[in-house]
Order: sequence, then structure tokens, then C-alpha cells
Amino acid sequence: MKIGITGTGDQRIIALESADRWLDFSRAFQAYRLLKEGSASEPVRDLESLFMTGKMEGHFFRSVTQFLEARHLLESFVINAPERFLRPFRPGKIIALGRNYAAHAAETGHDAPKEPIIFSKSPESCIGPEEPIRIDPTVGRVDPEAELGVVIARKARNVAPEEADIVIAGYTLVNDVTARDMQANDIKQGHPWFRSKSLDTFGPLGPVIALPDAMPSPLEVDIELRVNGEVRQKSNTTKMIFKVPELVAYISRYVTLLPGDLISTGTPEGIAPIQPGDMVEVTVPQIGTLRNPVTPA
Repeated sequence: MKIGITGTGDQRIIALESADRWLDFSRAFQAYRLLKEGSASEPVRDLESLFMTGKMEGHFFRSVTQFLEARHLLESFVINAPERFLRPFRPGKIIALGRNYAAHAAETGHDAPKEPIIFSKSPESCIGPEEPIRIDPTVGRVDPEAELGVVIARKARNVAPEEADIVIAGYTLVNDVTARDMQANDIKQGHPWFRSKSLDTFGPLGPVIALPDAMPSPLEVDIELRVNGEVRQKSNTTKMIFKVPELVAYISRYVTLLPGDLISTGTPEGIAPIQPGDMVEVTVPQIGTLRNPVTPA
């Protein structure tokens, strides 16, 4: 299953892909609550509400669809495949990984790390599919970075690696856009990377969240970044130094993860600059393609 946000204004809905068809989950969940709980309410039109109520988990979506299917009602919520998705959610916090692919560490002149290198990226940097990455010409070189994002479903503290899947809502795509000259200058002065990672529009996210049942286990997926159709980055998550269960365990040892938090798992080799006029695409086949044009700020 995959879940995302589509539509505009009051017509915005939660769309759920289940059994190769798309459903208006906003209306489906409304009907479920009325029939099962006797609760009349307005449709939920954002995923933040589901995170807050602990419902962003695969078994919840299966329960709703199976309940309606058993009553021969599910067909009434089938919709055409959305042509465009909005940003799926606004992360509570973003914890990102540095140098989590050995080849990327090497191309930046570093050895592979002995333990995860974590840093923060501002949630205010996040934009959705087709929204422009805006570059101020005074910033200098700017690079896109294709990354797999791990979306957290429930509060997590000191999670064991073998239990990490319990706290994961699903997976999405992240373009960890980086002001590379700014980053290099900050590192030279002993400053953190936060500024160079957190400029407005430097966090494209989406297009959807693939629930865990849509992903292979173990997690082995191809990841690719293209600029104007040219492949810049091409790798597989098996090449991550620290895999997703290790990352969830490591981060939750020091930082309590909450529903709606995002872990961006690092980028493979192939970094190179972009400029206004470019089109950047990040693809993981099981999730889809995140497309963003580049424009002047």
C-alpha cells in the first residue's frame, strides 16, 4: 500500500493505493467511523492528523479497507490514479545521515564512518513534488542528494534493531539539497552543517509514503537521481553502511523519535551541482519519482 495527499483546498484528500487501485481514503475513513463507531465527523484530509492519533500504521489501513470490503462498500471510494501529489506530511523533525554510503564518503575525501554521523535538517525546508527548488545565486554551488526516507509511526526510545520495523510507518523519497560551498566553509570553521542543509525549499519530500508491505524485506531497493534526464546517482540500499534497523536503534538511543519524524538515510556517490532551469528527479521504483524544477530564488 501507498498513501499520499492529492487535490487542492477543500478538495484535498488522502489517497490510498490498495490492491492496485486508488481509494479516497478521506471519505472511506469517514464511512468506517460512522458505521463501526457511530461517529459522524468531517473527512480527515491530512496525514498529520493520523500521526497524532496513532493511526499511521499498516494494520490500521488494512482494517478500514477490509471492514468496508466485507460490506461491499469499498468500490464506492475508488478514484482515478492521482496525477499529482502534494507534500505528504510536514515532518516533526528530520534526522539525516552523513556519509552512509562508502563511495560517497570517498568522493568527498573521507573514510567510511565507524558509527553513524547524524545531523538535523529544518522541517521548514520541506516542499512537495513539482514545487521549485529555489537557489539564491550568492549561495554558490548547490547539489541535490537522493535519499530514502524512513517515516516514524510511534514514539520510539532505545529501540532494538530487531524491533525497528514496529516503529516505522513507511518510506518516502527525500532530496537532501545541499549548499555545498556553504557546507564546506562551515566545516572548515568547525560549524555544524545545519545552515547549508536547511535553506527554504532544500528538502523536497514525497511523492507518497510506501507502507512497509510495499517494500521488500530485507530492504533492498534501487535509488537513482537524474538531472534533466541524465543519471547522476545510481545505487541500492544494500550499499548503505548502516542499514535502517541500525539507524533507528542508534538514533533512538540518544533522541526520542515521535510519530511524524523523518530519518533521511544518506546519499550514494555521484554528487554534482544543479542550476536554475534544471529538473531534478529522485526515484525508488517501489515508491515512485519525486520531481522538482530548479528556479532562481
